[in-house]
Parts: sequence; C-alpha cells; structure tokens
Amino acid sequence: MSHRPRSATVLSCALLMAPLAVASAACSGSMAGDPSARPYDATNQISANLGGKGRDADPDKPLEISVKDDDARITDVTATDASGRQLQGRLSEDGRKWRTTAPLAAGAHYSVHVSTENEDGDPGRKVFDVRTRDADSSRLKVTFGPESGTYGVGQPITATLDRPVKERSARAVVERALRVDTVPGVEGSWYWVDDKTLHYRPREYWPAHATIRVHSNLQGLKVSKGLYGGEAKALKLQTGDAIEAVTDAGAHNLKLIRNGEVVKTLPVTTGKPGYATRNGVKVILGKEAFVRMRSSTVGIAAGSADSYDLPVHWATRVTRSGEYVHAAPWSVGSQGFANTSHGCTGMSTENAKWFFDQVHIGDIVKVVGSEGDTMTPFDNGYGDWNLSWAKWQEGSALSGKKPAKPQPKNQHEDERLEKADSGAARLRPQV
Repeated sequence: MSHRPRSATVLSCALLMAPLAVASAACSGSMAGDPSARPYDATNQISANLGGKGRDADPDKPLEISVKDDDARITDVTATDASGRQLQGRLSEDGRKWRTTAPLAAGAHYSVHVSTENEDGDPGRKVFDVRTRDADSSRLKVTFGPESGTYGVGQPITATLDRPVKERSARAVVERALRVDTVPGVEGSWYWVDDKTLHYRPREYWPAHATIRVHSNLQGLKVSKGLYGGEAKALKLQTGDAIEAVTDAGAHNLKLIRNGEVVKTLPVTTGKPGYATRNGVKVILGKEAFVRMRSSTVGIAAGSADSYDLPVHWATRVTRSGEYVHAAPWSVGSQGFANTSHGCTGMSTENAKWFFDQVHIGDIVKVVGSEGDTMTPFDNGYGDWNLSWAKWQEGSALSGKKPAKPQPKNQHEDERLEKADSGAARLRPQV
C-alpha cells in the first residue's frame, strides 16, 4: 500500500514573480526535500514490532511501524512477500504510524520499504526484512480441476479443499486467494458447492480459444483459528471452438452449433414418458467408444417390458448417472419422429460417430422441449449453467448473500449410482 508525501518547497527569493533566469540568480536559499537527494538512513527514527531479536514475527498480530522522532513522519510503506504479493496497510493521517490491514502469512518473508521525511523535508529510507513464524496448526490444501489441457467453453473450474471450511469469514479468505486469470478477460465468480468444494464459471460461456490460468495465493494465510493456507498446484486450461449441441426433444432433432453457426441437424429420439430427458444445460464429461448398458443397473427388473442389455457405441456422457448421446440403431425408425429411449439421446450409428468426433470434454449439450425436470446444478455432473448469474453470485462468500440451496434430486435416474466394493462410485448407463 503506497502513501505519498506532501511537497515541501522553501525559497528565500525576494522576487517570486520575476522571470526564471532573474529568480535563479537572486535566490540565496535552496529546494528542501529535493527528490533527487540521496535518502538518509532513517533507522533511528523508526520502530517496528518485528518479533524481537532472534525471533520471528507473530503472523496473528498486525505489523506496526512508527516514528520515534517528533520532527519526522512516514510518507510511504511498501511490504511485499517473496512472490511479489503486496501486504495491505494504512498510514495514519499525521504520518506517525503505519499498520497492516490484512493478515500476515505464516512462514513468510516480507521486504518492508519505509520512506520518511524530516522537518526540512529531506527524504529518509529504511528497509526491514520481516520473517513470520510457521503456524503450529493445520494447513489447508487446495486441488484445482480439471487437469491441464484443452476443453470446451462450458467447462467449470473446480477447487477441492482437503478439509471443510464452514464460516463465511474463513470462506472469504479462501475465495480471495483463489485466482483465475483469463485472456481475453471475462467476468467470473466462485460458488461454494459445499464446505469443501468450489466451482468457478464466467457470466457467459468461456470465449473460444481462451487461455485460463488458475493459482492460489493462500499459502501461509490465516484462514481461521488454527488453520492456515497450504500449497496448491497451479492450473492452465485452454478452450477450443465454441461448440454447443442443442437437442429439441419436441422437434426430435439435435443441432450442432460451432462458433455461432449451425453445422448439422441430426434426427434423434429422447426419453419417453416416465423416462423423460432432463432439460437444461449439461457439460460433456467424457467419451466412450463402447459401453455395455444393462437395465438392471438402473433399477429396471430383468425380463420386464422396459428391460435391456445392449452393446452401445459412440457414447458421449453428459451426467454421472448415465445419460449419454449415443448410437441407437434399434430406434432409427423413431428418430426424428418420436421419443422412445430411457433418457438418453439416441441417433443412428453413422450420426453418433460423427457427433462423437466433433465434440470434446467441456462442450455444451443443451436440451429443450422435454417433459423432464431441469438438470440440477451440482449433484449429477456440471449443471452449473442452469443457475442464473444473480443466483450464481449468491454462492460467493464475497457477495454478502447466502447461497440458495441446490435443488434436490427428484428424477429416478439421479439415484443410479452403485457402490463398487472399494467404495468408489460406478457409472450406471441408461439407453
């Protein structure tokens, strides 16, 4: 934080209104506080609570710098850590004291540059090296996702904490330290999904061919009593073309849109009554050239009218519970005319292969005109875009508003996850 001194100029000239050449010749005095003058050593004028001889400063206490000399004042203080992060502070109106207004990091090294001036306006300078002691406490680690790479313009950024953060003030500390920088620049915000998970998205979809860098400034910062920020590996993402697949369940077609232009319209079939496909925006989670789909894994009794056991090709996954866009050669006669599936979007094998080759993880798949409910925001994949921007901002600890609770699961497919013997969730596909 920077504070600039008032200028102090003293002239003993008799004729201030005279031409410059005459005034220069007539002056018997000199400029006080000449900025080109070499600063004097202000060590004897300054005191600071640096932790004492042989001790490191306490990160739980503010750093204070004061002047001891009645005829001097502080004009500027700049404190930066080893990574160049500047420590915020405030200078008193009389210039007698400077104090940090943001928490110090634990186990950090700060370089503190203090500028002063004496009663004659001469500049002084003192540089302190301040080390804060390591916190005898827990460290909060952050893991960003997804992995570095190229994604579609709908891909949210995730931050997973290794322990819960519940208090809003502590969440604000964490959120301020998690930085997302993009080229080109976009407006975006974090949303607290739960005590250990945050998602980040821009107001609109990411721009095509953007560069996104994510990093944490949390290292050493006090989050709450007994908890300080820990390490986090930085992340770099890029986006490809802006690809959006819009499925109109009522019209029985899917339009693939690339960079604002419709590339192709495909006839499809979606969920029949009782298995209606979810409306809303979904994000592609993965692609599988082959998957075996069995009705028994989604609660449909073997041998019933709705049971199935099918080899499925060119499957593009959009929910964790098993909703795909995939080849469905058994329903080609209905594609473009009727909805006959158990919730997935089916198309011919040729069209499914074409679609599979066009899309990528992070691309948008939007469904309209279905009798199904709207995709929930967080519990079944990436439904983040189904929250309005105003609602999304309420999920930030910096917004001043409490976030609305996510909609509860109310479709039978949302419970179609089984537990493997290891305890990990296994996908249960549907057709």
